Amino acid sequence: MARILVIDDDTMICETMATLFRSRGYETDYALRIRDGKKLLAEKSYDLVFLDVNLPDGDGLQEVAAIRQSASSPEVVIITGEGSADGAELAIRSGAWDYVPKPLSVQQVLLPLARALQFREEKESARVVSVPVSREEIIGNSPAINRCLALMGRAAETEAGVLITGETGTGKELFARAIHENSARVGGNFVVVDCAALPPTLVESVLFGYEKGAFTGAEQAREGLIRQAHGGTLFLDEVGELPLDIQKAFLRVLQEHRFRPVGSSREQESDFRLVVATNRDLDKMAAKGEFRKDLLFRLRVFTLDLPPLRERREDVPDLAIFRLFRLCKRQRLPMKGLCPSFLKVLKQHDWPGNVRELFNAVDTAFAHGRDGSTLFAMHLPADLRVAAKLKESGLLENPRQNQPAGINVTPLAQIRQVRDEAVSSAEQDYLATLLRLSAGDMKKAAETAGLSRSQLYRLLQKHGINS
Repeated sequence: MARILVIDDDTMICETMATLFRSRGYETDYALRIRDGKKLLAEKSYDLVFLDVNLPDGDGLQEVAAIRQSASSPEVVIITGEGSADGAELAIRSGAWDYVPKPLSVQQVLLPLARALQFREEKESARVVSVPVSREEIIGNSPAINRCLALMGRAAETEAGVLITGETGTGKELFARAIHENSARVGGNFVVVDCAALPPTLVESVLFGYEKGAFTGAEQAREGLIRQAHGGTLFLDEVGELPLDIQKAFLRVLQEHRFRPVGSSREQESDFRLVVATNRDLDKMAAKGEFRKDLLFRLRVFTLDLPPLRERREDVPDLAIFRLFRLCKRQRLPMKGLCPSFLKVLKQHDWPGNVRELFNAVDTAFAHGRDGSTLFAMHLPADLRVAAKLKESGLLENPRQNQPAGINVTPLAQIRQVRDEAVSSAEQDYLATLLRLSAGDMKKAAETAGLSRSQLYRLLQKHGINS
């Protein structure tokens, strides 16, 4: 039996919809606030949520992704009395099943209900027989990354084009490689083309290849990357940087799987599967004439939007441990421990550079704490530790925010003072943990910290800590 949740601040609408659904055998609950709806979602499993937009404690459109990420991953139908094209687009892009304007009719409600439940039933059936995907270096088990893995698995089973979007450092190439390795083309080449690194004058010859004497310096014929991908997968990274004239030529390659090398009178053939990635908005580029619309249609039969690390913070410890294990193995060192304060700093950071930035931070910590058995927060880059202290103390928030007019606000301290206090606090925490773990053995403590004993004693004296 399907279970439905209605979240709307109009009691009459909630009761009417609940009566309608229950009369058709569906177990139904309703909530008048987002927070009450989320509480029900945490307590029970739901197949479908009817969600209003304008609620007393928030905007329903902003909650679609969070509701989809709840334990039962329900489908969401937006209901609103203030329908708009922008609202409909936002709802669909956020993962909503449908967008229905008020006033509601029985037909308007029951049609998306029936279709959404049928879709869910078929999706659940397919999940039972699906084969686990090979994920190798894709680390994490958050709901956000698991949804990407599920879509990646479905895309790998087909020959359709895949567009992978996401911020820099989210792992677009990892997912592209995983699509190849889980596909029937795994025995072929996985050819990577970094479109942003290709000089405009060489793009055509690099992609299509060239004949001897085709241009100055072409002393011998060379096979292009498109031909090298024959039987395998061609991955165009940063595809938004591809010049318009090359886009036109590449569109024909996609349609015919045939191309002509530079300076050649004969066409060559290449049977490849295409995966592309970008951190740019290709729709906006197409609207401005900076990217061909007909090519964009061909590229995104499947669209895989990778979440930034700040939206899957629960994966940060696993990613840090994975990177640390790799570093220790490479250096032939035993696996190191991670102090709780180390992980706390990592989880507090927003990671604008995403996984790549996180790995760089772990690399830095490993370099500073290489000779010890444990990595402490003190080993992390100073800017991360300062930002963590500022966030913990609330100093990153706008001091004038939510202040009534006419009330004087204490001016913010100078950044040098805040930085010195944050570093001093971090050093004290580190030294206290260091002494506790070394059980008073100052030689061991100095070796763990990467300091001489005299340097360690001076630090303890500076902070008034009794060894």
